[in-house]
Amino acid sequence: MNGTPDLSPLGLPRPELEQLFSGLGEKPFRARQLMRWMYGRGVLDPAEMTDLSGVLRETLATRGDFRLPAIDTVQESSDGTTKWRLAVGAGQLIETVFIPEEARGTLCVSSQVGCALDCSFCATGRQGFNRNLTAAEIIGQVVLADRALGRVAGNSRITNVVFMGMGEPLANFRSVVQACAVLIDDLGFQISRRRVTVSTSGLVPQIRKLALESNAALAVSLHAPDDELRNVLVPINRRHPIAELLQACWDYAESTNAMGITFEYVMLSGVNDSEAQARALAKLLKNRPAKVNLIPFNHFPGSDYRRSTPDALARFRQVLLDNRIMTMVRRTRGDDIAAACGQLAGQVSNRVLVALGDKGRKPAPGPALREVRWQN
Repeated sequence: MNGTPDLSPLGLPRPELEQLFSGLGEKPFRARQLMRWMYGRGVLDPAEMTDLSGVLRETLATRGDFRLPAIDTVQESSDGTTKWRLAVGAGQLIETVFIPEEARGTLCVSSQVGCALDCSFCATGRQGFNRNLTAAEIIGQVVLADRALGRVAGNSRITNVVFMGMGEPLANFRSVVQACAVLIDDLGFQISRRRVTVSTSGLVPQIRKLALESNAALAVSLHAPDDELRNVLVPINRRHPIAELLQACWDYAESTNAMGITFEYVMLSGVNDSEAQARALAKLLKNRPAKVNLIPFNHFPGSDYRRSTPDALARFRQVLLDNRIMTMVRRTRGDDIAAACGQLAGQVSNRVLVALGDKGRKPAPGPALREVRWQN
């Protein structure tokens, strides 16, 4: 790169990329050409983009920023899961995980450096929060993984992308929506919208906004059937309690014509795994467009929680099935390299230390809920 980069094409949705080229005095079709190079061929060096004019290649070479996050470490699990720890500047590290299965390959991407929501069973929240990732840094994780995994006959091994890595995706709304648009675009990664999943702990206004701006699949970290317990496990519940959250979910399913909302429920021994709690959960979700993903708890240093026993999990699941609620048990993958659900931690310099909310109720175990300004 011969100049100071002031253009960031990576991660821009097609309409915004067309505007970028119009600002350069170029025709909008140049955006389509560039997307084919970046995502179809995985080429990020403008000098290799041979169907662009020499002048435009020089402009992109001198002013364009096509950098990917730098690989710090790579770990491979005994079950085939791969975890990349990626440097995103200022000593900050995020984590990205690829989970191979027989019929699909799922990439779990991070949306923030750390997380401010402090869910008490999640290692990421223990790290604190530093900043939001840009759309370029989110899409950069996909490009990097695609390269590292290698393409077979020109096809990516990545068939699904889930925003379930570090961070609360809907607290980084604009960048996540931009990244979703690139993932779904026919000139981007060509992934079906039903295979791009945005997970949230329950930011209700952003769920409603997402319904207007994206039609990605929605997953909600529920983890409790009542407000008293969810206030402890997922402290954002104090701001958006279960009834408000569920109504936003049903409205999202209706407005986006979704096949259903996935509710994630981590199974914590003696905390949220009783048959009575299963019946309470069934009452909330019965006859609704809902499916439940039961997640065995994955331990991390400093946590006092324990994983539910197989018998407790089976009884809980059976109650939901008896109420005709589609229920799956997530197979634990990558726990030997701390790549399983709830274990991603990276390396985060916490910049947010302001406690908020109900001063009389403290989430336990774990630090206080931290205030951040949600990105719109």
